[in-house]
Amino acid sequence: MHNIAFENGWFLWFLLVIPLLVTYYIFRQGKTTASVKISSMDMFDRDHVTFRHYLRHVIFGLRMVVVGLVIIVIARPQNVNKWQNSSSEGIDIMLAMDVSGSMLAEDFSPNRLEASKNVATEFISGRPDDRIGLAVFSGESFTQCPLTTDHAVLINLMREIKSGIIEDGTAIGLGLATSINRIKDSNAVSKVIILLTDGVNNRGAIDPITAAEIAKTFKVRVYTIGVGTMGEADCPVMTPYGMRKIKVPVEIDEALLNKISDMTGGKYFRATDNNSLEKVYQEIDKLEKSKIETKEYSKREEMFMPYAIAAALVLAIELLLRYLFLKNIS
Repeated sequence: MHNIAFENGWFLWFLLVIPLLVTYYIFRQGKTTASVKISSMDMFDRDHVTFRHYLRHVIFGLRMVVVGLVIIVIARPQNVNKWQNSSSEGIDIMLAMDVSGSMLAEDFSPNRLEASKNVATEFISGRPDDRIGLAVFSGESFTQCPLTTDHAVLINLMREIKSGIIEDGTAIGLGLATSINRIKDSNAVSKVIILLTDGVNNRGAIDPITAAEIAKTFKVRVYTIGVGTMGEADCPVMTPYGMRKIKVPVEIDEALLNKISDMTGGKYFRATDNNSLEKVYQEIDKLEKSKIETKEYSKREEMFMPYAIAAALVLAIELLLRYLFLKNIS
């Protein structure tokens, strides 16, 4: 891409001096004309005023052109050639989200699940160039949306997630394995899984550590997020008397989540409220942006020489007119 830029662009403001000088020149011409009262013009040779007398203004015009060209030369015009060398493959990210019944706990606003969906939506919107997919897990796991750059579709599918759509439980290993299966064959320069859960692995035929080993084999980084306050949280529970909110202990297997992230080169985060969850996604966003090297190249070619040559030529023409062709004109 080619652009004209000025190294000393601020100097172009001096071009405003030119119209001021032109105004002053016109004003001075009126003042330098003397008036003489005579009875007759017959004594003057009317052919005495030649075309050369009108050319005296050309000298001033040429001088203004020289001034303008010199200002442009000092501003240093440059032809800037810029281009980027970046991989079009980008980053592939699978979001693995826990949708178990405990995700309805209200220590987040309005609850853990909705807060996680909202923050994940912001994360997706902030990465328009990446392919992102979504897997959900509870007692079982399935792919809600495969890797795609159509983020509008992904966000709509994200909004449709509800607790209870699959058998309850927390199959962390199965959720991780489903995500790995979707991303393992990717040709992206960086493959990432963000696994979010609020519980302890208690279901599924695949052990979480085994799934982490598979992720490591396919060079997939796993960021794990534990969501839940410290202590107890209000959680709606179905009882014989209808839906009731009861206090339930917050149990997150942080040792397991830490181990999964360590094994795969990722990082474990703990989110205890909406704000801390937003910060977790922001930190992951920064970490993954630093993994891609996007190099910008810029080549600048000086363009002042043609203007300098033009200024010299115009100045030479002015001097020739002033001291040779028009020197006898006062």
